[in-house]
Amino acid sequence: MPKAKLYRFDALDAGPEEVEVPEALFGGPVNRDLLYRAVRIFLLNQKQGTAKAKTRGEVAGGGRKPWRQKGTGRARHGSIRSPIWRHGGVTFGPRPRKVRLSLPKKMRRKALISALSARCQEGGLLLIDRLGFERPRTKDGIELLAKLSCPEKTLIVVSPDEYRVEVTKTFSNIPGVACVRSDFLSPYHVIVHDGLLMTQGAVEALAGRLSDA
Repeated sequence: MPKAKLYRFDALDAGPEEVEVPEALFGGPVNRDLLYRAVRIFLLNQKQGTAKAKTRGEVAGGGRKPWRQKGTGRARHGSIRSPIWRHGGVTFGPRPRKVRLSLPKKMRRKALISALSARCQEGGLLLIDRLGFERPRTKDGIELLAKLSCPEKTLIVVSPDEYRVEVTKTFSNIPGVACVRSDFLSPYHVIVHDGLLMTQGAVEALAGRLSDA
């Protein structure tokens, strides 16, 4: 069974205890090809697809022929908004489009399990029983991460019930630190951060969500 260090929020100075974590979440094989596919699709789906360049027919002006066809000694031109002119239209420029890719449900779940398993095998997984902040305060979040010796880029995963303002605002202003709900967790979130801090509630919620992966 894979193991991880568990801290108690009310007794951080007492140090961690080693506990077993669900093998279905943190003991699976690491499928690097599946992780690559999941991360690539996640990043591609973040694009808005609103980039656009005007063609020669959309640029203002250029309705009159700049000079006569023959007799001037200059090259023939029919419009000052031709793509070869300055301030002219763009040839084969970007057009608005929306590309939406997805993985099958089982592949998405296995990719997330691969990411969690890889982080656990590297020793980058830490557990905490709860995050009992009474009010949102960045200083409290920095002190907590320092006591747990978390790396600068740390991902904090909480259950949907624990995703409160007192928790999210505590970590929102710390550079490199992100706080996400367990039901919104993706392989990209896990891979892009060096450390992973999860509450026990988040582990239980993920175990129920990925039990039939």
